[in-house]
Formats: sequence, structure tokens, C-alpha cells
Amino acid sequence: MTDPIPGLPSSVMDAVRANRGRFRNVGIVMIIVGALAIVFPLVFSVVAKVALGWVFLITGAALLWHAVQSRGWRSGLLAGLIALLHLALGVYLAFFALTGLVGLTLLLGAVFLMQGVAEGMIAVQHRPEKGWGWLAVNGIVTLALGVLLIAGLPGTAMWAIGVMLGVNFISTGIAMMALSRV
Repeated sequence: MTDPIPGLPSSVMDAVRANRGRFRNVGIVMIIVGALAIVFPLVFSVVAKVALGWVFLITGAALLWHAVQSRGWRSGLLAGLIALLHLALGVYLAFFALTGLVGLTLLLGAVFLMQGVAEGMIAVQHRPEKGWGWLAVNGIVTLALGVLLIAGLPGTAMWAIGVMLGVNFISTGIAMMALSRV
């Protein structure tokens, strides 16, 4: 039997086949969670923002500990200020439910704008090659998403992050389910 994914070592395919049920189950869970994120985008947007806040709280605490422990270091004061910035951002994101969503959505829109432009440039570089049109379409769609996110603020902040997480989770779930069938 030839492997359905060219270039993938047969040992990897054997491992996937041996754990086919696990891949299927993870896929099902990802699809369910993704659907919930699309149905309840505000909840998932807030959860993602709060989780990011906790990441900044943890890194801020670690950086502050480092700054206090290395107070003899000539850059210790600046390291302490960076730690305080992380802690302040963490508190803002983790403990104020709806604040920060607009900023995160603006950042997401800006990233999509830059990504769309870069993907468009890649498409132009590959223009004579087969498939360059798909690159161009992807760049245009990504650019349009960025424009829509930013133009729709502050309203898009209430749903955008949750919906995009949902789409990503569903896509990952479908990929896991497909992989379980190889």
C-alpha cells in the first residue's frame, strides 16, 4: 500500500494508523468546540483575551522575579520596568472582560492587512508559474478580511476573534478526521 501523503515517512503513517481513533476523537472535539466558538463568538473572544492576559501575568511575574534577583545588573531597572508593563497588560486583559477586544481586533486586522499585501507580492513573484492565481486570491481575501475587521470596529471586536478561532478549530478538526482515515 502506498502512503497517501507523498514524502511522509512510512513510520509516521504507521503511527497515525495505530492511533486512528485518537485522531478521529480529537477531530470530533475540535469540530464541536469550533462550532461553539462560531455560535458564541463573544464568549470565545473574551476567553482568548483573558488567556492572553494570564500569559502576560505569568511572564511579567517571571520577568519581575528575574529583575529583582539581578538588581546588581546595570539593566535590572529597565528589566523591572518591562516586567511591570507585562503585569499591567496582563491585569488589563485578564480582569477586565470586554476591554482590550477592540485593540486585539485592530491588531488582528493590521496583521491581516500586512499578510495580504505580502501574499499579493508573493503571487506577483510567482506569476508565470502554475497556481499563482490561488496565491493572489488568498492575498486578496486576507487583505479584505483585514479591511473588514478594521472598518467594522468596534462592532467586529465582539465576534471576530471567536469566529476566527471557531473556523480554525473546525478546519483542524476536519484535518484530524481526514488523517484518521489514511
